[in-house]
Amino acid sequence: MGTASSLVSPGEVIEDGYGGEGGEACEIPVEVKPKARLLRSSFRRGPRVIGASFKSTGSVDLEYAAEYERLRKEYEIFRVSKNNEITSMQKKEAKLDEENKRLRAELQALQKTYQKILREKENALEAKYQAMERAATFEHDRDKVKRQFKIFRETKEKEIQDLLRAKRDLEAKLQQLQAQGIQVYDPNDSDSDDNQTTVTAAGTQCDYWTGGVLGSEPSMGSMMQLQQTFRGPEFAHSLIDVEGPFANVSRDDWDAAVASLLQVSPHVPQALWSNTVRCYLIFTQETKAELDIFVKKHSSLLRRMCEGLGHFYLNVCFPEENAASYAVERKQEIERSSVCVLLLKSSVTSSVVEDCEEAFVKNPDGHPLVLYLRTDEDHNLTGSIRQLLERINAADKAAKIKVVDHSGSAEEGADLIYAQLEKVIKQELLGLEGADVDSKDSGIDEGLEEDSGDVLWDLHDEQEQIESYQQACSSTPSQLGFQKYIDRLNDMIAAPPPTPPLLVSGGPGSGKSLLLSKWIELQQKQTPNTLFLYHFVGRPLSTSSEPVLIIKRLTVKLLQHFWSISGLSMEPSKILEEFPRWLERLSARHQGNIIIIIDSIDQIQHAERHMKWLIDPLPVNVRVVVSVNVETCPQAWRLWPTLHLDPLSPREVRSVVNAECHSSDLKLTKDQEKKLERHCRSASTCNALYVTLLAKIVTSSCWPLEKSLEQCLQCQDTMSLYRLALKMTLKSLSTDRERHVMREMLCLVCASHNGVSESEVLDLFPEVELPVLSSLLYRLNRLCIVTLRCGLIRFQHLQAWEAVRLEFLVGGSNSAAYREKLIHYFSQQLSQDLVTWRVADELPWLLQQQEDKTKLQLSLLNLFVSQNLYKRGHFSELLAYWQYVGKDKSSMASEYFDSLKQYEKSCESEDSMTKLANLYETLGRFLKDLGLQSQAVAPLQRSLEIRETALDPDHPSVARSLHQLAGVYVQWKKYGNAEQLYKQALEISENAYGAEHASVARELESLAMLYQKQNKYEHAEKLRKRSVRIRQKTARQKGHMYGFTLLRRRALQLEELTLGKDSADCARTLNELGVLYYLQNNLDAAKVFLTRSLEMRQRVLGPEHPDCAQSLNNLAALHTERREYETAEDMYERALDIRKRALSPDHPSLAYTLKHLAMLYKRRGKLEKAVPLYELSLEIREKSFGPKHPSVATALVNLAVIYCQLKKHCEALPLYKRALKIYEDSLGRSHPRVGETLKNLAVLSYEEGDFEKAAELYKRAMEIKEAEPSLVCGIAPSRHSSSGDTFSLRGPAPLPPR
Repeated sequence: MGTASSLVSPGEVIEDGYGGEGGEACEIPVEVKPKARLLRSSFRRGPRVIGASFKSTGSVDLEYAAEYERLRKEYEIFRVSKNNEITSMQKKEAKLDEENKRLRAELQALQKTYQKILREKENALEAKYQAMERAATFEHDRDKVKRQFKIFRETKEKEIQDLLRAKRDLEAKLQQLQAQGIQVYDPNDSDSDDNQTTVTAAGTQCDYWTGGVLGSEPSMGSMMQLQQTFRGPEFAHSLIDVEGPFANVSRDDWDAAVASLLQVSPHVPQALWSNTVRCYLIFTQETKAELDIFVKKHSSLLRRMCEGLGHFYLNVCFPEENAASYAVERKQEIERSSVCVLLLKSSVTSSVVEDCEEAFVKNPDGHPLVLYLRTDEDHNLTGSIRQLLERINAADKAAKIKVVDHSGSAEEGADLIYAQLEKVIKQELLGLEGADVDSKDSGIDEGLEEDSGDVLWDLHDEQEQIESYQQACSSTPSQLGFQKYIDRLNDMIAAPPPTPPLLVSGGPGSGKSLLLSKWIELQQKQTPNTLFLYHFVGRPLSTSSEPVLIIKRLTVKLLQHFWSISGLSMEPSKILEEFPRWLERLSARHQGNIIIIIDSIDQIQHAERHMKWLIDPLPVNVRVVVSVNVETCPQAWRLWPTLHLDPLSPREVRSVVNAECHSSDLKLTKDQEKKLERHCRSASTCNALYVTLLAKIVTSSCWPLEKSLEQCLQCQDTMSLYRLALKMTLKSLSTDRERHVMREMLCLVCASHNGVSESEVLDLFPEVELPVLSSLLYRLNRLCIVTLRCGLIRFQHLQAWEAVRLEFLVGGSNSAAYREKLIHYFSQQLSQDLVTWRVADELPWLLQQQEDKTKLQLSLLNLFVSQNLYKRGHFSELLAYWQYVGKDKSSMASEYFDSLKQYEKSCESEDSMTKLANLYETLGRFLKDLGLQSQAVAPLQRSLEIRETALDPDHPSVARSLHQLAGVYVQWKKYGNAEQLYKQALEISENAYGAEHASVARELESLAMLYQKQNKYEHAEKLRKRSVRIRQKTARQKGHMYGFTLLRRRALQLEELTLGKDSADCARTLNELGVLYYLQNNLDAAKVFLTRSLEMRQRVLGPEHPDCAQSLNNLAALHTERREYETAEDMYERALDIRKRALSPDHPSLAYTLKHLAMLYKRRGKLEKAVPLYELSLEIREKSFGPKHPSVATALVNLAVIYCQLKKHCEALPLYKRALKIYEDSLGRSHPRVGETLKNLAVLSYEEGDFEKAAELYKRAMEIKEAEPSLVCGIAPSRHSSSGDTFSLRGPAPLPPR
């Protein structure tokens, strides 16, 4: 009773008061001893005695209170402990739930893994069975090939026995004839190679193995003839040695020849590359009547002729009364002029004498010159005129000035000037060779189309890129410290693959374009076997920033190296998709690097979306360099290797400013230099553009130097500096009219699509005279605001465009008014049926910007506008306009067809019907490219009907319609119909042009592709070979439509540069002239200039100079081509002797001479003399490139061929094996080079009697050949590739469509 155990029975659960775990209760022996008085008083019965002690009663109450307090506290402890226990249990429950979830997730993952492993096991089993099936098939094929090879061998052995018997019979007959005293002709006594008995003569191309080749040693030799230089192929059909701009040009590669002329352009006047025919007219008051009649009566005719051919025409003349105030502008215009005309009578002024001195005396070879001399009946000349004519005649050493001597009326004189100018422009400037320009709508267009094939190309876009590159290269960024960036770019390009695109970043105006241009220029000289594809993006919304046009241009450049561009799609989405594939295919055949440079890529609309190929892995020999502004660079591209252009250092700032001041004969004080240096220290004031612009403003300002410097120092960025330049130029103009013209002109340029031409400015502002415009453009160009590119006035930099928008257009809000002016101007031309490339370029774009869908649709339904856009390759732009209008493809086709029907009602004459047929054909091709074959048939059929009716069923244009119609049937896979149409077109072309015309080659090529689709490979190969022969022949006869004309023009210009004193530069120009005439297949002229180059170099440099060896090489190559082998051998030996003494033992030029001398020895049968030369060439290649370079493998194969021909098969075998290993490691096991080497090994194995191994090698070689893509009609080694060192058994590659 007195223990605490009576309160809790055993087995009950109690809680620990301190939050511990619950458990079983146990008996705790704690005694409670209450006081006796409390117990007695508590249990006493009966009434309380009155008068008892108060002390005892209070004591009992206190004891009860203490007991109550103790129990309350124990209860509180018990309650808290229970609550803690509940909380703890909840935590344990949550922890168990989480653990349960984790285990369930792991179980599911394990189940998925198990299923995956199960599937992989099943796939592996399936792959195993498939591999076993393939192995069985392979065994079957191998046995089949062995059987075929055995039959082939037995057949050939029987043929050989038959031949031996026939030989013995012939020898017996020969002995009988000799015994009878009859003389027998011996082929070995002849020097002609035509009588050689080899299967394939040295230097000729032959196809893959044909009958009789197997076992023939000459076939191996012909396969591996050295045709091009060790550094890269100089010429595919010659042994010319060129170290100048034509070092990578093949005779048949006209585009390369034209592009390489850019490196000679410092020697050639820049006016020749201009898209504007500028006629500079020098006249006196006495001949002003002829000038006025010529300008009013004939200028419009010349302008229409030039614009119809895609050029501008501009008369440039300075009135005599104010010519003195335009001295600088006159000199600049003479330098830029395309042709100069001098009109004289009896007196001259000082300005006329100055212009004559500049145009006719100092630089008579810079452009064609026309001298109009109006004489009296007695033909007496005054002293001043006679003296001037004597000086002009003395300067005209080549007698090339066209003289018009006239004594009649002024009108007749103007007619004579016009006739002479028209002839000069046609023949010398535009290269038409007297073509009838009036037929431009039919004949010329047809010729262009015929030469360009099915791929539509815009020469204006290409010329814009060339001029952008040229203008950047012509600047002098040496003060900008670019060398360190160029070295870093070289290191980044040389990094081992795979290499992502390289990013050149910097702020606006930091010099990214200049850096890339200079780097390209240096790389082209240092690495001639590298192929460069570049594109300079202009301002946003211009043609040069259109992504589809950019990729299409790069693709066409790539496909030019395939020698065929017929496989290119015109659909925008496909162009973007197929570019990486074309890039991969070309890179597999190109031994050098391919470098793609895109400047200002961030200016392209939606660059990340359209340039997705940049993110994909690039081929191992492809490098891509892009430049971006730091602020606008897409985030995903910032992870690429980056070369950042830092701000200019104080020394570089000082160098730029001093160079500009020196050119202007201006000297800054020390204090002014310090002010400039302190100012150009922030990030916005020390970039290249800012410093250059500041220096130009300071040196060309009309204000005092201190004032202009103070104004410049207040500008804290390039934009404010440009705005200051605009204000300063406005204040420097003398009249309000000139200021108004400047504002209006810059606003029009800003509001236009691609800029405006000078002739368009003069049309829009009739009150402006050309001297004023010329002076204004000179000032704006001097301040880096505008430039002339592709004949159009454009802004030099994006920030100049922004400055004009802010200064004159209130941020662009007033652009609509200026667009309306341009719309009105071009609409007037449209209403006069004058549709030029400018109207097609500008009018639809301007209407789209104005959001005028109705007028835009009307302009597109002008069939000549759409035809112009389509024929220049602006397919995506035309499609985008129709999408903006809201028309789908089908409705667009219906609109065009209805419009053509309406136009057909007004066509009556033969000329209009010809135009109508061209329009129908263009519509059909456009619809075919859109994939609307069913709707394309009707216009193509109608075009065919019109041409057969209006012209003649056998007219060449009918063949064009048949060709296009057949293309639709090919897409429908109606091969029978297509074959019939192609054959009709072929027959018409052969009857019209002869059997060896480019049109015939085109039809043959189309038929070959058709047969290939039908697996008729023998027919296809036969037609393809004939097409190739025709294209090669026509290329050498006339060349590329555009390139050949330029080559001829440049040759004539370079020729005049060699009439001065003897010098090393003049000798080099003579050498380049020899190369140019070689490109035109004029071997006689080439020999003359190469001989002159050799003689001049011997006089100026000495007979032992290495340059003399180059001339000897080239002359030896010409003699080799003429089969004058003894002379060629002597010259090669002299060149080799010079280079051995002058150059290092491992110099590439030495290897070059060794190679071609060895080839000549081999051709003449002097194999023993050729062996040490091939061995030395191999040694040089190993030292230059290392033992594992493809060029070393080429040298190994060449040496092995010689050993085979000497019957030294044991020495040839290890060389072939080593070459095969190098080719497989460097180029891949499926490269054509590997196949060629395998075929040589097969021949060697056959000769050694190992027929089974020969069959295996031959089968693998054929598999490589069959695996080659058939997207083009033939594959040729790249012109920049060292792959040209060997000659393949494959047939010659087709040339680009002519």
